[in-house]
Amino acid sequence: MNENTLISESGSRKQNRNSVIIRTSILGITANLILAALKCTAGLFANSIAFILDGINNVSDSLSSLVTIIGIHLASKQPDKEHPLGHGRIEYLSALIVAVLVLYAGITSLIESAKKIFNPSEASYTKLSLAVIITAIFVKLLMGTYVKKQGKKVNSTALTASGTDAFFDAVLSLSVLICALISIFTDFSAEPWTGILISIFISNSGIQMIRETVNDILGKRADKETTIKIKKLLTQEPQVKGAYDLVIHNYGPDKNFASVHLELPDTMTVAEVDVLTRHAEEKIFKETGIILTGVGVYSHNTKDEKITEMQNKIFGILNNHNWALQMHGFYADNVAKTLRFDVVLSFEIKPAAALEILMDEVQQIFPDYEISITPDVDISD
Repeated sequence: MNENTLISESGSRKQNRNSVIIRTSILGITANLILAALKCTAGLFANSIAFILDGINNVSDSLSSLVTIIGIHLASKQPDKEHPLGHGRIEYLSALIVAVLVLYAGITSLIESAKKIFNPSEASYTKLSLAVIITAIFVKLLMGTYVKKQGKKVNSTALTASGTDAFFDAVLSLSVLICALISIFTDFSAEPWTGILISIFISNSGIQMIRETVNDILGKRADKETTIKIKKLLTQEPQVKGAYDLVIHNYGPDKNFASVHLELPDTMTVAEVDVLTRHAEEKIFKETGIILTGVGVYSHNTKDEKITEMQNKIFGILNNHNWALQMHGFYADNVAKTLRFDVVLSFEIKPAAALEILMDEVQQIFPDYEISITPDVDISD
């Protein structure tokens, strides 16, 4: 199975994913608009700022779902000359717009609620208005469960965030109900304070969504479970002694490309390596959906038993430094007097400083050897 075939299968998965997201988003838009209309109407009749703000929150949720649909549509555009890996990252930009809208709704709601503290107005609740809020609570709980489940199913940050937001909405609607009951049975008006509470929840939700989306845009460390799974699948092959330097590049949700180095015996031919890497690419895609686009190799000594002793000595040097996380790609030629290896460094030390220390210490033990040390970044666990 070649890379084009893998990309084609990946595209098919993407279409199914997009269909789920769009259907779920349309359901969310419909439900939120109905709830918004009921809450705002009830709020106007009851003169309740808390009811109205709760309804406005549902309107912002509908706008969020609409932006999500638009983002999905743009992100599903076919690759072109300028964007050969597709337009999947547009979905992250649409999620960022959603987050900004949510934050804006929270800030404006906070301002309006604060005004009500200094200019209070008495609310008049009816059984119908209370019934609207109770219904909204149950609807939002059901929506939150369903949307979040769908979001996890198709790995959609936008849907998962919407599902979580629906649970928050249920809590906020519950606070509005409590506010109404307090006003009915006491002389205390909790309206503006409930509005402030709602505003804070909305704003915090927007901030969290912005933080998560910015991390996706900037590029974040690959999921630890995924990296462990990929390395385990690769090292299951009898010829592979180790899998290192795994880098996963994300070009949108569920569109990931990866590269890796495999440590193989120095007796393998190019033809054997070719068969192995093609098999590895197909295996990784079937098990994880990730397309392995590049496989480099490290040569493993099999002809000189003294090499193991040399390797252990260098391991001893690295163990003295907590910033030296791992060594791999070790190869020594006792005839040509050359020695090379890669070392994974933590972010606590600058590569140039680490190399200077290691070169000096290794050279002292093997003064007759030409030494080459390549620093690697701690990209994946």
